[in-house]
Amino acid sequence: MKLPDFLRFEPFNRLRDQMNIPREGQGSIIESNPQVESPPPPPPAALLALPAPKGRAYILLKSGNRLDLLDPQPDAWTDEDLAIGLSRTYRWGGHSKWPLPLSVAQHSLTVLALREAEGPLTAREALRELLHDATEALFGGFDPVAPLRPHLGPDFARLDASLQAAVDRRYRLPAWTELSYAQHKHADRLAAASEALHIVGWTREEMRSSLEIGLEPIDDDPLFPPDGMRNWEPWPPTIAQAMFSKRLAQLLARAAVDDALAELAPAFLRLIAKTKSSRLHRLQPVTGNSLKDKYVFVEAHDGSGALEGVVVDGPRDEDGDFDLEDKFTVFTTDGNREGELIICNGANCHVEIL
Repeated sequence: MKLPDFLRFEPFNRLRDQMNIPREGQGSIIESNPQVESPPPPPPAALLALPAPKGRAYILLKSGNRLDLLDPQPDAWTDEDLAIGLSRTYRWGGHSKWPLPLSVAQHSLTVLALREAEGPLTAREALRELLHDATEALFGGFDPVAPLRPHLGPDFARLDASLQAAVDRRYRLPAWTELSYAQHKHADRLAAASEALHIVGWTREEMRSSLEIGLEPIDDDPLFPPDGMRNWEPWPPTIAQAMFSKRLAQLLARAAVDDALAELAPAFLRLIAKTKSSRLHRLQPVTGNSLKDKYVFVEAHDGSGALEGVVVDGPRDEDGDFDLEDKFTVFTTDGNREGELIICNGANCHVEIL
């Protein structure tokens, strides 16, 4: 069987016509002696200083949202987008002595665990620790090693600050105080020292001489490793994403409780101020701090009523906590914006500490 000559095959020739490629015998689109042109002159410095077109600064996220790196908005990403980004952003240049590199998500959880080991944090203080490297995910997975950052210039620092401001607004993070920032940096550097030894593979001497890390690494991993994994072993991205997402959701739920408490505290003070009953003045005050206030959801077993509020009075158990299986008093604004005291019987109610 004789195969067709495709160079003379009419359908093939029509395809060449559509692609503006000359048919055989009509010459070539490549000149035999093309004229060599000089490269274009470099653009003037003023042009280089102009910002890149805004349309080219978008990142399309898994949620379908667009994040404009030149004008980041607090609602441009979802919590899942952030967790995905941090789980796929790697520390230490993406290198480790393990099969996988260390994600920024796992590092962020480590720093939070170290800070919580020093003492209790409010929900938004904990969020501030967890999200201290959030901009690295929003940049598109870029975590430059610390000595490189000064060489990236003021424009990079400005973009980083703009993204951080969007994160701060989105999650309503409190500003650092001198003390809280010093505590954070110590935990961050302690995590880095421990990662350098246990994850990257630097020796203690190399850490001091080459990395100028003076902190002594800790031996015990502050995070509980997932099933089948060892201490300090970098997690796969899917696990890092899930662990980060779970912790973020927990802290956001706690922050919502803090927001509710912030509204209850002044209402409680107004109620106490306008009454002369000495009994009310003996109630445990509502402080607006979830570390001190016991915020509960109470629902009658027969479904006749439910409320949310702060326990302010009632018998105590042997540990000094309110005994929620006995009768206790809750301050709430659910049925009255001015606030009221409701006596609940734990034996007839479902009580959930929020």
